[in-house]
Amino acid sequence: MPVNITHAAQRSDSPYAGNLKVSVTSTLGMIPISNATVRISYKGMPDSVIETLNTDISGQTEEIGLPAPPLEYSLEPGSEQPYSEYNIEVTAPGYEPVMVSGTEILADTLALQPIEMIPVEEEQQEEDTIVIPDHTLYGEYPPKIPEDEIKPMDETGEIVLSRVVIPEYVVVHDGVPGDSTAPNYYVRYKDYIKNVASSEIYATWPENAIYANILAIMSVTLNRVYTEW
Repeated sequence: MPVNITHAAQRSDSPYAGNLKVSVTSTLGMIPISNATVRISYKGMPDSVIETLNTDISGQTEEIGLPAPPLEYSLEPGSEQPYSEYNIEVTAPGYEPVMVSGTEILADTLALQPIEMIPVEEEQQEEDTIVIPDHTLYGEYPPKIPEDEIKPMDETGEIVLSRVVIPEYVVVHDGVPGDSTAPNYYVRYKDYIKNVASSEIYATWPENAIYANILAIMSVTLNRVYTEW
């Protein structure tokens, strides 16, 4: 495979690798989908399938190894892209096909890729494509909007709880704070923490660094829940 087409670290002769396991469920009650066909290809080359797997009775594939960049890329700031990217195409009888573009594989790490499939309601359905953007530690994104460290607190008459209560849901505003036209989404608290952590942390970091970052994410989230929402 020409190196100029795909990232050099994704070549089959790369000495570094990470593992991937795909879990396929139905949108109707998270029912596992067995015997689904899972095709894996390099990102940007969806027609060049490198692995084909089938899900078991639990809706999961076996773990497979895939080429990845060197481990130290994810441990040193300013290094080259520390993960390789793959497309995952899933088909199953009675369900709409799904394409996930940009699944990230880090060296010496198991990536778990969940995929939900929608039951077919019509004879012809277009493929549902999910695009995973660059990791925030690697990609170029606008800077975060600066906020005052100390914010004015209006007297609302609400009672301050004597202990921390973990909410079941948090509200995610899909826009800048002053944009009242942007939609709000209710996201389960655990899912929100998990999604933020996976976007801001590499799984290859030392365990204590991961714990510290997740605790910081939880602290910031709960502070916003009780001061703004």
